[in-house]
Amino acid sequence: MDTITRKRMEKTACEVQAKETAPPMQLSMKGTALHIAFKCDSVEIATVVQMADIGTRDCEFHKGLIGQIACLGSQSTSVDSDNSNFVLSVVRSIKPRDELEALLATQMGAIHAATMMPARRLNHVENIPQQDAAERALNKLARAFTTQMDALKRYRTGGQQKVTVEHVTVNAGGQAIVGAVTSNSE
Repeated sequence: MDTITRKRMEKTACEVQAKETAPPMQLSMKGTALHIAFKCDSVEIATVVQMADIGTRDCEFHKGLIGQIACLGSQSTSVDSDNSNFVLSVVRSIKPRDELEALLATQMGAIHAATMMPARRLNHVENIPQQDAAERALNKLARAFTTQMDALKRYRTGGQQKVTVEHVTVNAGGQAIVGAVTSNSE
């Protein structure tokens, strides 16, 4: 292994170790009920760290959102903890600052996971109707994700747009005005 690759690997390993995240969920079915546990010794610590990860201080909100995320990884009597933990990692990577951002981040994770299904199907179509159906679903989901990204951006900026002027040229004898300009026409 060359020096550049080794340094890059060491840097990444340090960053991964430094990132403290909540322990992953372990989902199981007990009869017809979905049971949520965590890979850790203390459920209380897992809960507090997860609350920090999803940007809430409200225990009921946490309980509800984690339940919804867990349901994304369950179907009938089968469970997929990896899928639910992936959506939770998407939420964590967005770093929600409040409950509304956490809800949107959860939807974004779910939409992304759903987007991958028709993308996978599109690679294995056997006829034109299958291709059309997969393409339509993929297109709608991808557009929904883009809309969600825009909504998150607008929410975080308060709906205000910022324009940065990179270069201004004022010729000899000209004047530049910086700020709001009003006219006093009577």
